Amino acid sequence: MAVKMRLRREGKTKQPNYRVVVADARSPRDGRFLEDLGYYQPLAEPSAIKIDHDRALAWLRHGAQPSQSVVNLLRIEGVWEAFRPGEADAQAERRQRRARRRGWGGRDRGGRRRGR
Repeated sequence: MAVKMRLRREGKTKQPNYRVVVADARSPRDGRFLEDLGYYQPLAEPSAIKIDHDRALAWLRHGAQPSQSVVNLLRIEGVWEAFRPGEADAQAERRQRRARRRGWGGRDRGGRRRGR
């Protein structure tokens, strides 16, 4: 099941309030959701944003894909910097480079060269 973090619209006409929710990607914008993480009130002066830091971080680490507007809110709240997307990929790449330098990169489990 593909899981997304997105905004769920609430409020009256021309007076939007949004809830930051985790939902199945197939569910409609204001439909069923798995968990409510916080809220965003754009008309308040200044805009009110409250997101549960720990739960948002847990969902991101489990693979939930945030929408672009949610990414912007997570950056404001400091959750996105704590998550550091792409850092795991960079670490894996460094490990592979180190392994290649040691000489066993490019070999299968039996020690034979791959591709021969």
